[in-house]
Amino acid sequence: MTFTPLRAIRRAALTGALPAALLALTLGACSEKGARGPRGPETVPVRAAAAVQKDVPILIHAVGHVESAKTVEIKSRVTGTLERIHIREGQTVRTGMVLFEIDPRPYQAALAEARARLERDRAMARKAAEDVRRYADLVEKEYITREQYAAIVAGAESLDATVKAEEAAVESARLDLEYCTLRSPLEGRTGDLPVKEGNLVRANDQALVVVKQVRPVFVAFAVPERDLARVRRAMAAGPVPVTAVPPEGGEPCQGTLAFVDNTVDPATGTIRMKATMPNEDDRIWPGQFVTASLTLGTLPGAVVAPAQAVQTGQQGTFVYVVKGDQSVEFRLVKTGASLDGLVVLEEGLAPGEIVVTDGHLRIVPGSKVTILEGQAAP
Repeated sequence: MTFTPLRAIRRAALTGALPAALLALTLGACSEKGARGPRGPETVPVRAAAAVQKDVPILIHAVGHVESAKTVEIKSRVTGTLERIHIREGQTVRTGMVLFEIDPRPYQAALAEARARLERDRAMARKAAEDVRRYADLVEKEYITREQYAAIVAGAESLDATVKAEEAAVESARLDLEYCTLRSPLEGRTGDLPVKEGNLVRANDQALVVVKQVRPVFVAFAVPERDLARVRRAMAAGPVPVTAVPPEGGEPCQGTLAFVDNTVDPATGTIRMKATMPNEDDRIWPGQFVTASLTLGTLPGAVVAPAQAVQTGQQGTFVYVVKGDQSVEFRLVKTGASLDGLVVLEEGLAPGEIVVTDGHLRIVPGSKVTILEGQAAP
């Protein structure tokens, strides 16, 4: 195309040749349009995926908190010098394992003294019993009065009671000596050790160590009260599986629902639940936050599509469906549960239909698209 300069047009206007210049400009433009041809509608590159039909588990997700199934504060039941510590901080201990030893010598002496008193009182009780038998004949022969005999019987009975009291004192002293050795009542892991060997510990004072059971553990969480009926129906049908995923991800820990609270919290509108996790590989830890998921059943033959395909507009949730002529159709859908990046579409989409997963902002209903290879951008 040859453009007519603006200066030439002005000159032509002055010389009376303006109509010829305008005619040349118009013919040049028409010649260019004829060379390029009519421009058709441009296609928009998008990413897309097909809706599929599959069985989808019915899940409830919640943020959970790991709790120890059992927690025990180990305290001394006697006062004495801490003679030996058999454990270290953070150690796994077994049931019955010796944790601490308190100096037993004062309690050994107290036990020996109690046993000596018991033997003395038993000897006195035996003599009193013989006196009762001997004086029984004498009272029948009226050699002694019945009042005297009654006093002898009362003395024997008093000594019998004294023997029983001394037996209890011996048992108490024996228990005190046994309490000098502190053992773990459960299998678990120890926490911080605030005491050292040689410290004086007092009965029922500070905890010498805290032992927490980590196999199994509880995962406590809360779900909205609207889901309570579904959870109860699932529990009536059998054990309800629960998975717990730690914050760093990885393989989930498997367990079952063990407890549903008897009251809905009116402040939050949720109800507290607990799941028992065997936790054989110590995957989760008491005090840790996890993502808990309850499986209430399976939704058979559900139509699912990538979550990126579902958009929200003024009319509700919708998807763009790619038709056979590569044009897109706006379609309202009804969504259900979501799982692993997929969304259940209860209404509005059939299995096998292609939906746009990336590029929504560049298309409108009726736009022509070109489907790119690869996964949709997040």
